Amino acid sequence: MKLSLASLPGLAALVSSHGLVQKPAARQPGDATGAACGKTMQNFYQIDNTSYPEALLRANPGGLKDGYDAKKCNLFLCKGYQFADNAARVQAYKPGDVVDMEVWIRIPHKGYANVSVVDTASNTVVGSPLLVWKDNYAATANPPKDQTKFSVTVPELGGKCTTAGACVIQWYWLGQGQTYESCIDFTVPAAAPSTPAIRGRTPK
Repeated sequence: MKLSLASLPGLAALVSSHGLVQKPAARQPGDATGAACGKTMQNFYQIDNTSYPEALLRANPGGLKDGYDAKKCNLFLCKGYQFADNAARVQAYKPGDVVDMEVWIRIPHKGYANVSVVDTASNTVVGSPLLVWKDNYAATANPPKDQTKFSVTVPELGGKCTTAGACVIQWYWLGQGQTYESCIDFTVPAAAPSTPAIRGRTPK
């Protein structure tokens, strides 16, 4: 089989494509992402939003220089996608809600995966992961259905995640040194304020 030079860019784009969450609506890159992470990063993911940060950095060995601000753009938190581009995608859940998820695995890579609630200010998992695949995630050409269509239950979050942008449900997949993340912005209701008990008085 012969490949022309003209065909190579398209082939490279195909090879660098791997996976993302399709349902519920996950974060996408837009102008706010470009302002924080630079136009090179924004364009990279708008061309192929299933790619991964290691590929972005490998494609730019001199660094991301056109507006990239590491303090505002963490390439390993939701791939750097900014909440400001995704305010219309915020889901409203409550503890105990079951969230059905669908993942598109475009090119499988054997690895580890989980789904967790992540505090976006600290990039830390809130509580324990909601679902974990310890190994053999996406290890075959046609991954098992429970790796691409599954459900998670929103846990009690101890007063966190009441403000849009504060938390995401993050699908995380690490395979062959490649990191994939998709983030679903969501909120849960704030706890109702408790009414203090009124102690009765004994008449004299």
